[in-house]
Parts: sequence; C-alpha cells; structure tokens
Amino acid sequence: MKKTLKLMLIAAAAAFAASCAAPKSEIDKKVDDLLAQMTLHEKVGQMNQLSGGAWLVEQAAKGEVGSILNCVDPAEINAVQKAAVEQSRLGIPILVSRDVIHGFRTIFPIPLGLAATFDPAIVEEGARIAAVEATASGVRWTFSPMLDVARDPRWGRVAEGSGEDPYLDVQMGVAMVKGYQGADLSDPTAMAACIKHFVGYGAAEGGRDYNSTMISERSLRNTYFPAFKAAADAGAATLMTSFNEIDGIPSTGNKWLLKDVLRDEWGWEGMVVTDWNSAGEMIAHGFSRDLKHTTEQAVNAGVDMDMMSYGFIQYIEELVKEGKISEKEIDRAVRNILKLKFELGLFENPYVDETLSAKVDYAPEHLEAAKQTAIESAILLKNDDNVLPLDKAKTILVTGPLANAPHDQLGTWAFDGQKEHTVTPLAALRKEYNVIWEPGLTYSRDNDKSSFAKVRAAASRADAAVVFVGEEAILSGEAHSLSDLNLQGAQSELIAEVAKAGKPVVVVVIAGRPLTIERDMENCDAMLYSFHPGTMGGPALADLIKGKAVPSGKTPMTFLRDAGQAPFYYNHNNTGRPCNGTETLLEDIPAEAGQTSLGCTSYYLDTGYGPHLPFGYGLSYTTFEYGTPVIDKTEVGKDGVIQASVDLKNTGKYKATEIVQLYVRDLVGSVVRPVKELKGFQRVTLAPGEVQTVKFELPVSDLAFWNIDMEYVVEPGDFQLWIAGDSASGSPVGFTVR
Repeated sequence: MKKTLKLMLIAAAAAFAASCAAPKSEIDKKVDDLLAQMTLHEKVGQMNQLSGGAWLVEQAAKGEVGSILNCVDPAEINAVQKAAVEQSRLGIPILVSRDVIHGFRTIFPIPLGLAATFDPAIVEEGARIAAVEATASGVRWTFSPMLDVARDPRWGRVAEGSGEDPYLDVQMGVAMVKGYQGADLSDPTAMAACIKHFVGYGAAEGGRDYNSTMISERSLRNTYFPAFKAAADAGAATLMTSFNEIDGIPSTGNKWLLKDVLRDEWGWEGMVVTDWNSAGEMIAHGFSRDLKHTTEQAVNAGVDMDMMSYGFIQYIEELVKEGKISEKEIDRAVRNILKLKFELGLFENPYVDETLSAKVDYAPEHLEAAKQTAIESAILLKNDDNVLPLDKAKTILVTGPLANAPHDQLGTWAFDGQKEHTVTPLAALRKEYNVIWEPGLTYSRDNDKSSFAKVRAAASRADAAVVFVGEEAILSGEAHSLSDLNLQGAQSELIAEVAKAGKPVVVVVIAGRPLTIERDMENCDAMLYSFHPGTMGGPALADLIKGKAVPSGKTPMTFLRDAGQAPFYYNHNNTGRPCNGTETLLEDIPAEAGQTSLGCTSYYLDTGYGPHLPFGYGLSYTTFEYGTPVIDKTEVGKDGVIQASVDLKNTGKYKATEIVQLYVRDLVGSVVRPVKELKGFQRVTLAPGEVQTVKFELPVSDLAFWNIDMEYVVEPGDFQLWIAGDSASGSPVGFTVR
C-alpha cells in the first residue's frame, strides 16, 4: 500500500510539473512544423556536412547538404545559400562553418598563448573579434574552442588548447564560447562555438596524434570533463566528437558519452558533429565493419551531423528501412540542427553582404587588441642582470629564422590570416633601433652554418643581440607530433655562436609548444617565450624588448628538461615513493657500482625529478614580494567558504602585472588526490613600491571530486592552501573541512 501511494504521489508530481512546464518556444514550434513537412531524404540531407564552395550548388538545391565547411568567399557562400533557400523544396538555409581557431583575418596568439595570459577577458575579446571578421565573410559556425587537457608537449595539438590544467581550461573555454557567440546567437555577428574534442583526445599515448587513450572514468570526470561541462553550461551551441577511443569505444560511436553523460546527465541540448571522417575512421579502429555499419553506430550513439564520411547520406535511409535506425533518432538529430539554424537567424537572413568583410577585416581596433594579447601572452623565462629591457641600446643585431617569418609567426590553424598583413619582429624593431640584420638561418630546420661567422662579427658591432628562434608553424598543430623537443636545425648552435661575441644576448622563442630549451637558456642573458603570437606579434615583442611594455605571461604547461620526461604535469598524483631531494644522478654513480636502489624514489637518473620550469612560471621586469597567506578560518563546513588573502608588493622599478595563483591540496582522500590543484588566479597591477592585499574566495564546494564510490562529493579532512607566483613556490597554510 505504501509503495502504491508513493507511486501515485510521484505520478501526481510529474503531472503537476508537466502542467507547469514552460510552453514551447517560438523556435521549437517552427522546428516542429518544419520537421513535420520533411521527407526522410530531406532530413538526412540536413545531417550531411561537406567541404567546398560553389560546386555544392546542385546538392544544396536538392536539399542534400545541411552544412558546408572551408568556404570563405562570400559570393560562393551566397551561391550555395541561394540554391538551398530558393531552389530546394523547403528552402532550409545552409550553415557555413570554418576552423576559426585564434582569429580569422586578424590572427591572435595560438590558444596555448592565450592561456599564457591567464586573462579570460582579453581572450573573450579576441574571440568576439574573430566572430565579427568571420561572420562578415559568411561563416556562422567555428570548430573552436579545443578543450582537450594536454600534458604531453610531444603532441602537436597542445598548440590549440589551454595546456595541462583543468581549471585554466575551464576559464579559457568559457571565455571563448562567450566571445564567439556574443549575447544573442541571432545577432549577425554571432558565431556558434563548437567545443571539441569530446573527449580525452589530449591524452593520446606517447603524444602521437590520433593514438589510443587509456583513461579511467574517474579521470575523465575529475580531469577531462570539467571544461566541456562548463562550456556546455555557458551555452556552447555545438560539440564535436574526438578521434580517439575511450575504453575501447571510439567517441563517435560512444553512446555512454554522447547520450548518457552529455544529454541525460548534463542536460545539454546542442548539436553534435563528428570530426572530419571520424565516423568512417571507426572502421580502421576495428569497431565497425564498413561505412554502413559505422553510420548505424554513430547515429544511434547520438551524433547529429556527419563531417565528410559520406556515410549518412548513403546509408541512413536504408538503415531506417531495415529497422536498424529509428526515425525517432533521425528526428532528434534534425531537430537539433534546425533549431541551431533558427537560433542563428539564418531563415530570416541567409545571405551575407559581400562588401562587409572589406570594412571589418584588420580594423585598427582589432589589430590593437591582437597586439595587446600578444604582449600579455609573452613569458619572460630569464633575465640575468636585468638585461631586458634594452631601453638604452642604440644598435642591435637581429638574427634567427623567426625574426622575419610572417607566415610562421601566425602559427597553426591560421587559414585565413594573410602574411602580407603580418608585422614581424624585424620590421617592428627597425622602428626602435639601428638594426643590423643577419638571418643566420633561413628557417627553423636549417642546418647551414656558413653564415655564422658573419653573424658573430655583426654581434660584436652591436650593443646587444636579439636572436629569434623556435618552430615553423607547420611543426605544431594537428598531425605534427614530435619525439625531439629541442630546437630544430642549427638554432642552438646559432645562439651559442652569437654568445661568443661577448655582448648581451636576448633569445626570443616563437613556437607552438613548450620546447626543451634548458641548454639554450644557459647560452643567453635573457629569454622571452612567445607561443606563435599572430598578426601583431612583431610590435608586441618589440614593445617588450624596448621596455614600452612589461611581460606578465605565465607558463600554461610545464617545461621539460628532456622529452623523455613526458608526460609531466604539476597536478599529478603522488606516489608511494615521492622524491625527497637526495636522489643519486647518473654522474654520481661510480664505475662497477654494486646493485643498489639509489634512493628508491620516482625519478630519472639522467634528468632528476623536477621539470625545467613549473606550470604558472613567469618573470617580470620588476620583482614581487609575497607575504604569508592568511585564511579567515582553519575549520570550515562543507557548505562554507574560505576567505584567503596575501599581501603583494612591487619591490622593483617598473609598473607591472603579476598573476597571483591559488593552489590547494587535499592531503588524504578515498582515492589518491593530486599534489596540488589550481583553484583561482588574479591579474594584479602594481606601481613600484605599491602593496595590495589580494583576496580570494574559495567555496568548499570547489574541493569536490569523484570519490571511490564514483560520487561527486567534498570529503572531510585536512587541506593545504598556497598563494604564490607559480605552482612550485610559496608556503602552505592548513585548514580542515568538517
């Protein structure tokens, strides 16, 4: 009886909730009305995304394509759109997409450089500018941001993300979604974001692109899900599946990921697209028999749109007739696609003004924002004897393959940036100094040292030398993994040769990933690191070198001593034998040494334990002094908030910005917890001698994790808290959660 009564009460509550539910929106009504008019063939056409431009006119007229990518010519876009709107039976517009990753025409620093700013506001502004420029050419959907937590710099696609930290990934991802989409998707300048790659792609084994991943559900939930969940909650319109498999199931065919987690658990209602032929690649995985089979698996797993496998358009109708895919699944997918098109206002305004792009591309305010972002993204790694800034130098030598490389300066995934609009460091420095220009090497992989003597002689005639080294754009990004992270070619030898002249040597590294540059730092007096800085990277770096701007960037990934340390990240779990500082290194082992454990801790004999540079590291032209962190309570309940603060003083000579970072450690958990986790950061600007109390609020709920029972909870116990300038600095204060 009690059970029956309980069921009756549940049913009554459900009926009441249904009666009180919000009425369908006007867009939902329009979608339902249109969907009711569509044939199965027309529905399948909406689920088909193809690459190209005007040649797709015929298919658009037949209603056999829902979206196109890789077309940025407004006239071609309008031609395809006209066929879809004016010639197809139902007049459904085409959704035009593009990989707008870190700018459209005006190219900003690569996303890893954006993360180095620790400035979500400037990242959001850059994404807004990218949307304004891209939509002016007719692009209303971008495949960005990439939210893959990446802890192995050998993986080329670290360039496209925010690095190794889940918290930083959340902040950058949400900022980019907001920037792309603006306040209202129906605004003609709004560009639908696509959060990718769902999920775990950044954990590819060995840093080899497209490789297998071995990730537990707990690690997925604690490390790899948070940025996707946050971006989904922020309103991201679309999501892209990843190339990798999780526990043997490719993402594109993974019902647990796409339905159980994404739809049912998170309640996300956006549109899911495959990555380029990731549906078809399930055959190579050995997960699908053929293209027909992979189509069945992808649709039933929850995919809405297929990018470039051609399987959906070929086989869905047949699979529906065979009963292997239900029309309910097709309607679900098409509803998501149509809803997005209505939200973007494409039915009302399908065409693009073919004169608009000329008015907005490379606008002065866009270039200025790109320059400021490049300034904030640069990281000062070394500055012995305050060599930088070169504010007193008159004549400088400029050398190195990245000093005047406008194409490579733009970085990976900069399809629409134009090198003729790129201002290089050489061009910018010529406005500030009497420049002696000797390239030394023609490109980053060049091994020709024949001009080194000439470069050295030129260095001897200058007040200082600035050497620009790093990576060509093609050496990072998708499908560009490396096993050797040293500077390519003879770049290290060039630095060493310049140093022989005995003049101050400044090295500027322009690259797509953290390189192993420890030996190169030893051969210079100062080093700036700039992840491919984009269109205005030259003026930004010139301002930093001259002292018109002060560096504030921090490392978004750990810098390794050697590629053999990878993967290496600050927020790792502890081992049962952590390093204690007494480890024996290779050079300390005597010949014919007897068998010994050499300390029995987790480290490498040839590199030791620690990295070259920790996460969150970066110097300034001034110095900052941190006081002792203070917390308002040493005991707190699970619903409470810790108020933490630290006094920060500018003890140097320059007005400058410091990125103050808050870290926490859970000392004992039901599962092993990371040795340290970033939980907050602030950009703080101080004049010389100025002191400011920097305050943080740490909700105890931010300490939650997926525990031994796979429950998301805050466990009671003891914690440590740091407020410092990087992940390896500072002294902890303790508190207890009751």
